[in-house]
Amino acid sequence: MSQKHKEDTLLEDQRAVARPPPMYRVLLLNDDYTPMEFVIRVLEYFFSMTRERATTVMLKVHNEGVGLAGVYPRDIAETKVRQVIEFAREHQHPLQCVLEEDR
Repeated sequence: MSQKHKEDTLLEDQRAVARPPPMYRVLLLNDDYTPMEFVIRVLEYFFSMTRERATTVMLKVHNEGVGLAGVYPRDIAETKVRQVIEFAREHQHPLQCVLEEDR
């Protein structure tokens, strides 16, 4: 640290430490109407998952009611949620996508 003298007073440089932004989990919710293949397509396209990983997440959504699509800063998570919901509606599917703060 650099030091400066000013009238018999010692001053030290202070650096602010920025905390990382809070992260948000993007979740897909199960419904009885959206085809499994469509959920896999969404996971591959919007979340850049491999076919194998997308299938695993889709089965989690199907069997447990919810599956984690990804964890992002708030603005990116909100954008992904909006994109998924719009894409699902364009294809006439009721797929739900939500976000929650990651803990």
